[in-house]
Amino acid sequence: MHVLPQLRKLEEKYADILTVVGVHSAKFNAEKSSENVRQAVRRYGIGHPVVNDADFEIWKSFAARAWPTLMFLDPAGKLIGRHEGEFLVDALDQVLVGMIEEHETLGNFVRGKLDFLPETRPETQLSFPGKITADAEREIVVISDSNHRRLVVSDLDGKVEAIIGNGESPLADIEHRGIFFERTYDQPLFDNPQGVVIDGETLYVADAGTHTIVRIDLVGGTAETIAGTGAQSMYRHEGGDALVTPLNSPYDLSLHRGVLYVAMAGFHQLWSLDLAENTASPFAGDGAEDIQDDLKSNARLAQPYGIEVSNNAVFFIDSETSALRVSAIADEGRVVTLVGKGLFDFGDIDGAGKDALFQHPQGLAVSKDVIYIADSYNNKIKSVAIGSLQVNTVAGSGKAGDVDGLSTIAQFNEPAGVAVAGNRVYIADTNNHKIKVMELDTKEVYMLKLTGL
Repeated sequence: MHVLPQLRKLEEKYADILTVVGVHSAKFNAEKSSENVRQAVRRYGIGHPVVNDADFEIWKSFAARAWPTLMFLDPAGKLIGRHEGEFLVDALDQVLVGMIEEHETLGNFVRGKLDFLPETRPETQLSFPGKITADAEREIVVISDSNHRRLVVSDLDGKVEAIIGNGESPLADIEHRGIFFERTYDQPLFDNPQGVVIDGETLYVADAGTHTIVRIDLVGGTAETIAGTGAQSMYRHEGGDALVTPLNSPYDLSLHRGVLYVAMAGFHQLWSLDLAENTASPFAGDGAEDIQDDLKSNARLAQPYGIEVSNNAVFFIDSETSALRVSAIADEGRVVTLVGKGLFDFGDIDGAGKDALFQHPQGLAVSKDVIYIADSYNNKIKSVAIGSLQVNTVAGSGKAGDVDGLSTIAQFNEPAGVAVAGNRVYIADTNNHKIKVMELDTKEVYMLKLTGL
């Protein structure tokens, strides 16, 4: 998914001559469902056809070896090139120019734009909410209404107090005016807001779509970018001044003693942002995608999507390895895997530590001695006891659906975010476009009714 924005630029530039067909060859079992693929097409606004290669037939026929792989076909359907991994859009642009010039000179095609019927869905209050944050003391909930490109702030019972962002993407402003001027709630603020930190009257937001960190002043009603350039970094680097350092898909945040810790999914790393010095740099992970415990600088991570600091430890979710991991804050600390085994080890098994299996979890929340996990592709909420590492299912039957009631029969559809406030667990039920609440006392699950939205 990280290459889609770059690919979209080329699709738009060469709309009358370039045809893109996506082939989805699933790694996880849940991704083999055509309905789940359809939901992903809607969530990411994909405008080209996507084939569900559930049995890897197309993958095998093209001898693909890596995600993502680009295959280039000439007008006769002959394979004329391939590229594995992410790419620099300008470099690929030059390759396309050469291909187009060669075949246009030979008269092998006629220019003309292909029109496709895009996937649509009914309008809902929320659209693919990715993350949720709760503050019991301030009695507020902040919802990342990701595909509506905004934040929704409500009280703990769903009464909406503020809408932050006008629903438009600031990407056009990046090209013209930049995104570093002070903005107000009714202006374009986000492209794909995800994790949020509440710090008194300030919110910090990880905007995965613009690859930036945004600070929100709840009193003044303003927003400003504090990290990132608005462009996706296509290479790993050592960081520096936060406002001139390009980031890569920041997905979640946690704040501890003046430092924001960032789940930087695109770099396969954790980063830290010193708010006083306004500097950003890698915190853990060498940038290679894997599950390898070691000193922080040598450890290997795989698309961290969720992060929370608790008891001087940084707990995080590694989605591509279906793992729960922890890193010490100390400079010479280590990364240790609590649950998870390998890049291709996943499932739905409760148990202790590495006897348990998740399937592409995306969010977590730490509450006292328990970690709650949004086990996304298993459509469940699970708990992990910090001492014993015992993993238990606390809500969700495992079947994708939209059912409220007792936690054992409740159904979710790829929940991606989770937060705890008092005796309530708040759940971003992403593909159902809802926020669900689980009462820890009664184990009842129900939809949070948003009023005033």
